[in-house]
Amino acid sequence: MQQISVSPVFVGRDPELTVLLDAVRRAGDGQPQTVLIGGEAGVGKTRLLEEFLRQACLDGVVTTVGGCLEIGAEGLPYAPLATALRRLHRSLGPELEAAAAGMEGHLARLMPDFGEADGEPNDEYGRARLFEHTARLFERLGTDRTLVLAVEDLHWSDRSTRELLAYLVRTLHRARVLLVATYRSDDLHRRHPLRPFLAELERLRTVQRAELERFGPVEVAAQLAGILGTAAPDRELVDRIHRRSEGNPFFVEELATAFREGCSAGLTDSLRDMLLVRVEALDEQTQRVLRIAAEGGSYVEHALLAAVLEDEEELIASLRVAVGANILRPDTDGDGYRFRHALVREAVSDDLLPGERHRINRRFAAALEADPHLVGSDVRPARLANYWYHAHHPARALPTALEAARAARRRNAFAEQLRMLERALELWDEVPKEVLADTLRPHDWAETYPPCSCDADRHDELCERLCLIDVLAEAVVAARRSGDRERGLSLAKRALKLVDETEHPARAAWFRINRARMLGHLRRSGDEEEIAYAQRLVEHLPPSAVQAEVFALAAGSGMLSNPRPELVELAERAVRIAREVGADAVEQHALMTLGGLRNDLDSDPETAVAQLTAAVEATRRIGAPDVLLRGLNNLSSMQRGLGRAEEAAALAREGLESARGNGLQRNIGAILTGNLAEALMDLGRVDEAEQVLAECHLIGVTGTHAEFLDRMRGEIALLRGDLHGAAAMLTQARAANRIGQLQHSVPIARLALRVAAGTGRPLDARAELIAALDEDLRCGYLADLYPLLVDGAAAEADSRGLPEADRGRAAVLARIAATAAGLTPTVPLHHGWARLLEAELARAEGADTPEQWETAVAELRRTGLPYPLAVALLRAGEAEVLAGRRESGAELLREARELASARSDAALRAEIDALAARAGLPLVAGRPVAAPALPAGESLGLTPRERDVLRLLARGCTNRQIAEELYISPKTASVHVSNILGKLAVAGRGEAAALAHRLRLFPEDLAPAAR
Repeated sequence: MQQISVSPVFVGRDPELTVLLDAVRRAGDGQPQTVLIGGEAGVGKTRLLEEFLRQACLDGVVTTVGGCLEIGAEGLPYAPLATALRRLHRSLGPELEAAAAGMEGHLARLMPDFGEADGEPNDEYGRARLFEHTARLFERLGTDRTLVLAVEDLHWSDRSTRELLAYLVRTLHRARVLLVATYRSDDLHRRHPLRPFLAELERLRTVQRAELERFGPVEVAAQLAGILGTAAPDRELVDRIHRRSEGNPFFVEELATAFREGCSAGLTDSLRDMLLVRVEALDEQTQRVLRIAAEGGSYVEHALLAAVLEDEEELIASLRVAVGANILRPDTDGDGYRFRHALVREAVSDDLLPGERHRINRRFAAALEADPHLVGSDVRPARLANYWYHAHHPARALPTALEAARAARRRNAFAEQLRMLERALELWDEVPKEVLADTLRPHDWAETYPPCSCDADRHDELCERLCLIDVLAEAVVAARRSGDRERGLSLAKRALKLVDETEHPARAAWFRINRARMLGHLRRSGDEEEIAYAQRLVEHLPPSAVQAEVFALAAGSGMLSNPRPELVELAERAVRIAREVGADAVEQHALMTLGGLRNDLDSDPETAVAQLTAAVEATRRIGAPDVLLRGLNNLSSMQRGLGRAEEAAALAREGLESARGNGLQRNIGAILTGNLAEALMDLGRVDEAEQVLAECHLIGVTGTHAEFLDRMRGEIALLRGDLHGAAAMLTQARAANRIGQLQHSVPIARLALRVAAGTGRPLDARAELIAALDEDLRCGYLADLYPLLVDGAAAEADSRGLPEADRGRAAVLARIAATAAGLTPTVPLHHGWARLLEAELARAEGADTPEQWETAVAELRRTGLPYPLAVALLRAGEAEVLAGRRESGAELLREARELASARSDAALRAEIDALAARAGLPLVAGRPVAAPALPAGESLGLTPRERDVLRLLARGCTNRQIAEELYISPKTASVHVSNILGKLAVAGRGEAAALAHRLRLFPEDLAPAAR
């Protein structure tokens, strides 16, 4: 079958592919099947068929394909069957001829290659014999093989083809044949002859029907990755192409090709021509209506179209034609129409002449101003602004854009607000001065921005007039709240060029701190300098909301990078000023920072939680959603760090709901999602955490905390045992890491350490630990630092006895212990991690005792969390077994396995199972504990020779060294190593060696333990 797809990867059709593969398996068992696959043009029917036929061929299935041809109202008679038989003839040759023996005369009517057609009359009896002989041919072909007959584009089929297919479906009772047919569902108008044909077939037991849906953002991202040859395409590109293509895979390919070729318009000529071909087949009056409707918007009301066109009878007739041609579709939720696909509307609009477009939009604007009730009040401001803008009428476009921006802000539609404000900035210099003076609205709300900087005694009506700098301030806030911080930075930079710092220092400081916020979110340097500059500007000014916000932001920024006592004083000063000037939101913002600082500095988490909770409750009352979200996010993070994962999850969920309701999901949704996923994983609800991350991806929430989400996906992949996936997510997280913030850098370093250890690279794991410890690990973040230290010590313990890792271990362990000595645990979770760390440090020196593990288990039980309790239970069970207390060891391992299974921790569960198998311990309660019976490695399915090879491999020997030691050839040694890697399900020699050391398969090779 000819491959025509641009995308080199098969994406997003696993359920449908499974249906096809199941059907071909049933057909192979002698149960003929039929699968009908529908979907709009470009949705991927051919690509699915290609992939299915490829996989079927790998299993020895014989496949053939024929396509219906679009010629006139119906296609050529039997065209797809003739093509399919011709292809079968090329592949089977004499076998096909043998199957057709005795029927060549009739079958020649389908395929002339069979010879001359017989002389029977072309009546219904001849037709019946043709159908019967065709069925008999496929039965004979399917006697000793499974055969797939695929027919593409059934919507173009002729009646004879449909009737022959229906005959085959009904009469092939024992043949090993699968019939597959594809059709365009968007071509099936009410009177299309395929409709009754499909309805008739669907009633049959052996017929299945599948409808392909458009792709979501996840599938579009995967498709773009394959087309562009990148592991992770730019998220903004994914969002843009998904939005424009509406998930149609063909359109995704075309738009990706346009992007790759630098097509600025976004529509290639070939795509535009394809989109317009149906439109151009319609009568001129209908085309005129479609051109007008295209300028009306993605949805256009019937009443508005009637007001613009005036002749409603003519309009209705044209709309009926357009709907029947599947170009427009009536909207089910209102009295209007939409184009079947947004790109069709775009292509029609692009095909307009400039003057034609201006005239149509002017008519829409005039009609809407004459009767505002033609459209809903919620969309009226934006629609009117768009019409005047595309009508090229700046004097009306500017004031309507400003009104639309204010309306969007009131609906928390910040992206739409930004778009309208940017349009206003674009139009500003094109509008006469009298329009600027008399027709513009007053300045709108922009947080603490001071629209008037004059003294009270100098205030006059000119202060209320909207100025360019005021619009820039509104746009900066809209950009930040919509998550478009790059644009916000550019707007703030432009504003600072217009502001005289001497005359308006508070305004300048306001733009500076907004630049600082966005630089910080974008992980760029310069945010601290901007804050310091703003502090100098407002230090000696009278109290104001801007001054309080500058001090609050300075304290909050310092809390993230370097918590220190003087920041508490600065935050308290911000609180006092905010109270004095009545800046309630700024006051709560500063109080939240105070709570965080006290948690980091005072070792009094309960007071910190109480203060932050009080600030959150106060913010609810004053109605400041952005500040409330910050408080919920910080409180969720704090509660999780204290081991209160249930509370953390509830707060994160509340934050996400609030973000959705206030239009701030793209602003802060990513970090709230990460907090929720992290808390759910702490609770052992990994499947739920994975679902939360998937939903976040589906709705396009990424923002500037994408590294947090990538890291969480890496953590889940690691739990599932997918080391390759974990490494890929780690790479993405590192590419976007936030330099200087321990809340991000330490967990990412820990993931890197665990990936390195899990893939048999102990020295790389050590290097990751050392690099993290080389950072300035200040107070706070105990919930991140302790796990890093524990995993570092565990990696050292697991590689004990490995020659390359033994060198330098003592210094690393001393470094870990010294770092831990500087931490002050305050809650049960911290104490549990501290005890676990002590035990792991001892294990790394072969000196751990059952009592150490017992202490760690006891402390961690107090947290009520499954992890790291499961790890402590595993080590405690191992210590009990080594001490000869096998019954108690088995009980501890059973509990550890239950927790690991509930948490979907495949790696930990495998380690527990391997230990139990080596020790001969049953993991099912009630079974007697037997003496250990299996030698090292046998429980993993290794032969005695493979155990010998693995022992030498774990010592770091090469294949040649193994061969010399065991008196075998290097090639034989290589074969043994390959078998070992397969049985251990590891990717390389290092990973196999690490597994052998971690499972203590060869304890005699290790340093003696001090028990």
